[in-house]
Amino acid sequence: MGKPTDVSKAAYAAYMSRNIPALMDLVAEDWEWAYLAKPEYGTPYGGKFRGKAEVGAFFSKLSEVSRIVEFEPKEFFEGPSHCAVLGRSKGQSLPDGDVHDTDWIQVAVINDAGKISRWFGTEDSAARWKK
Repeated sequence: MGKPTDVSKAAYAAYMSRNIPALMDLVAEDWEWAYLAKPEYGTPYGGKFRGKAEVGAFFSKLSEVSRIVEFEPKEFFEGPSHCAVLGRSKGQSLPDGDVHDTDWIQVAVINDAGKISRWFGTEDSAARWKK
């Protein structure tokens, strides 16, 4: 492993199989994570996080407010030390059960050890409230 696209695909496979420990094995201890949305604007899991404990809290918060129904990374664009991914997901807001479908972009930066050292992404967060 080690090429940015390979590391990214392994991370998505772990996430999609709900194997968060396997995902955490692919990241550096001090990795930076940014979900470019803000809790005060309706995305409770948005913000910036550093290290495995804080990012673990991100996944906990995400699972409290949303159930992922479909998650599809579609296109991978590799650079020398990063991989940008375009995709879509369908989720169910909790506790109300509203279903939303959104496109997203995510970028993983891979360090020399072949671990994800930075990750950032965003989605059409307004899709969560479209009826």
